[in-house]
Amino acid sequence: MGVQWRATLTIRFRRIEEVGATRLDAKFSPDENPFAGCLDTVRSIDLLDTTLRDGEQAPGISLSPEEKAEIARTLDAASVPFIEAGSACTGEGERRTIERVTDLGLSSTVTSFARGVRNDVDLALDCGVDGVTIVVPASDRHIEGKVGTTREEVAERTVELVEYAREHGLWVEVIGEDGSRADLDYLVELLGGALDAGADRVCYADTVGHASPGEAYEAVSRLAELGPTSTHTHDDLGLGMANALASVAAGADMVHATVNGVGERAGNVALEEVAIALSHCYGIETVETTLLYELAGIVSRYTGVALPPNKAVVGENAFAHESGIHTDGTLKDERMYEPYSPETVGRERRLVLGKHTGRAGARAALAEHDVSVSEEALSEVVSRVKTLADRGKRVTDADLLAIAEDVSGDERDRRVSLLDLTAASGGATPTASVRLEVDGEQRVASGVGSGPVDAAVSAVREALGSAADAQLDSYHVDAITGGTDAVVTVEVTMSRGDRTVTVARSDADITRASVVAMVDALDRLLVDRPTPTPADD
Repeated sequence: MGVQWRATLTIRFRRIEEVGATRLDAKFSPDENPFAGCLDTVRSIDLLDTTLRDGEQAPGISLSPEEKAEIARTLDAASVPFIEAGSACTGEGERRTIERVTDLGLSSTVTSFARGVRNDVDLALDCGVDGVTIVVPASDRHIEGKVGTTREEVAERTVELVEYAREHGLWVEVIGEDGSRADLDYLVELLGGALDAGADRVCYADTVGHASPGEAYEAVSRLAELGPTSTHTHDDLGLGMANALASVAAGADMVHATVNGVGERAGNVALEEVAIALSHCYGIETVETTLLYELAGIVSRYTGVALPPNKAVVGENAFAHESGIHTDGTLKDERMYEPYSPETVGRERRLVLGKHTGRAGARAALAEHDVSVSEEALSEVVSRVKTLADRGKRVTDADLLAIAEDVSGDERDRRVSLLDLTAASGGATPTASVRLEVDGEQRVASGVGSGPVDAAVSAVREALGSAADAQLDSYHVDAITGGTDAVVTVEVTMSRGDRTVTVARSDADITRASVVAMVDALDRLLVDRPTPTPADD
């Protein structure tokens, strides 16, 4: 029978000591932390990242060997101790990708996913991995309906496989697939047998995001009595994090996770969220958190899965403040409206402009660009910002600076300007050339692409060199007049680190509108940045 979450409960928490384990009773009411008194005593929690395997199984995601290698390098730099590089049984291409990761010489333990068959272990061995995560069916639905076997046969085969993998020097973890819907007594028997056969650890898998925190707690409590236990949770009910923390409270000392929570269906529990929750709430350090934002950006870029603005830890709005009251409070005390500093995860605080913007917020946003205006002009700037926002437009840094320039009658000194653009798409390969003025110096470059706009953007990046490392977050085109000579408006959003600029430009030539918008955005992003250098410098 599962743990019942009533007004007052008695739960037997597992306290992990340096040697062995003891039990304690803890009573709590709904307004108390249900994990208090147990997580605080945990010595260490490891993370196993499965972005390169479970994350890649999300629809539409396919990572190249080089992309997996860069993600793995960044995970290793962030001190993530275990990296599941893929499934060697998938095919030759996947094996080459896993080998690319194993050839990096990482400090992290690199593993391959393996089904409950010997050939999968052999294929993993051929890739040079350090270990395997062996997945065997645990629920009757999987044992009988998917595999067509019996509980006894699964248990026997698991023991044989563990012994075989251990004989070949592999680190071994055994996962009971669909464990949250398995008969708990059988799950304990199955994974207990794996530990007895020499497995380094076993894993409770909430494969379809089915479990409640109480159910996860009960199951992991039973497994943790047998030996080292991991937890693998999915977010189908929005309970991925709750179930991960419930598992840790029950005795799990490793959490499987993916960067940004990418994965099948609603995804896996997010690695960055687990790391920050354990650090901030319980003082349990798992990884180098200052690399989490960089890691999130890399994974988002390579998977093509955009981060929701309200995503915890790494979303665009996680450390953004618009409300006048919140902005004023944050300027007086950085912790006023934030649980932890943005620097903790390698980020910067942003003051966002909109209809809630006040004088303090506008003044601070202008100061970030070394722009100051009189008190009278500031009132006009705030008024225009609110008017713009009331029309449903997102007010960007570019908008703010343009308003300030207009109100004060000043013109800013541009760092990058477009002088000339030529594009051709009549041949087999579209080409373009640009002439830019960069800090008073003229630069000419050419580029090719899938179309004239792509070619022109490539030329701009070539001319700017290292300064063009900004990311193009969005590109949107609207026709604002009809006919064959229609004028189009191109809106681009670009970012460097935590700085984001949106610029819209209109022209009858879509290529010119696109390039002018991009150049203007880059010019804004280069404020207070080193002078850009050509690519061949």
